[in-house]
Amino acid sequence: MSSRLKYIVVSASTCLTLLLLIGSVLGQSSSPDETYKHIGVFTDVVSRIKSEYVEEPDMKSVTLGALNGMLEAIDPFASYLNAEQYKDYQKNRDARRPDVGLILSKKFGYVGVVGVVPGSPAAKAGFATGDMVESIQNIATRDMPLAYADLLLKGDAGSSVELSVVRVQHPEPSAVKLTRANLTLPPVEDQMLAGQIAYLKPGALTAGKVQETAADIQKVQKQGAQKLIIDLRNTALGEPEDGIAFANLFLNKGRITYLQGQRVARQNFDADPAKAITTLPVVILTNRGTADAAEIAAAALADNKRAELVGERTYGEASQRKAITMEDGSAIILSVAKYYSADGKAIQDNMVTPKNQVLQAEPQVDLDDNGEPLPEAEKNQQPAPQKKLDEDPMVKKALELLGVKA
Repeated sequence: MSSRLKYIVVSASTCLTLLLLIGSVLGQSSSPDETYKHIGVFTDVVSRIKSEYVEEPDMKSVTLGALNGMLEAIDPFASYLNAEQYKDYQKNRDARRPDVGLILSKKFGYVGVVGVVPGSPAAKAGFATGDMVESIQNIATRDMPLAYADLLLKGDAGSSVELSVVRVQHPEPSAVKLTRANLTLPPVEDQMLAGQIAYLKPGALTAGKVQETAADIQKVQKQGAQKLIIDLRNTALGEPEDGIAFANLFLNKGRITYLQGQRVARQNFDADPAKAITTLPVVILTNRGTADAAEIAAAALADNKRAELVGERTYGEASQRKAITMEDGSAIILSVAKYYSADGKAIQDNMVTPKNQVLQAEPQVDLDDNGEPLPEAEKNQQPAPQKKLDEDPMVKKALELLGVKA
């Protein structure tokens, strides 16, 4: 057997394993015969590509593209890592290395932006939900494993990384250089509005930010706040358990969420009355950059009739992921269970849709005459006038729901 033919057989075997794993995760009830039929189609296509393409193809690229395309089709946060990439991933996944602050997923085969870490280099450069990263350090992100893209963005503090980006509001690719930094989250924003309504914006739902927001809620209550607006727009940083803890600040009873997968037994997360700190009326603001922990919290408060939601449908990311290793040392990182709203909807599949929908304006990035983003220093010389909170359409709607007329 030729080495190339061996490679094709190994590739087909890898895909077989992947398809079986994917079938398990999705909980599909298809029979083994039907699964093997689909595998047969795949191997037939591989054979046709090898024998009939206009020139001899690079089968490694073909197989890699097929693997990543298949994973993206069911899970935009999945990755296939070869043995070397997986070793790097294991070595660096728990390290708090300097970063640029991008939160990523796969979209249309490329790396897309879910959100940014507040105050990060990416945030200062104007990255927004929906932007597409075409390349990182001149390496195309087409079919790039998501976990590998995350590794490329990390490095030594002060070092730079070059990206080619297609922005939501500017379809032509532009080059952006970001300087890696140790990420420090800004403090929770709080402000007292008309009608004794307190506005709070955590910016992230990490464990520390949940505790900080809890302290701020107690502070504004002592200052006389009668109602709350919690701004979870562009809040994509935080683990599911942090979203559960955040929701519990407002809930003294009821189901917050539950976790379930094909091989993961259902786990219910119910409100602990001892952890609730406020009974004030609440409005939650969301948009397409609201993800993961923030989605779990928003869904819980809406389903339990504890808060009104205002804004846009959320991103759709709330799952438990696991690295599944292969015999050759490679691995797939795949969602093995999903978080569900109290009403039984998978958040990653259905997102969270506010009852009171208000569109948010597209993010604005100052561009030069060539369509390139202006450097921060130049932007700071031409500061744009800041709008008042009560001029924000979503905040205005929230105030209206809480009884304050415009």
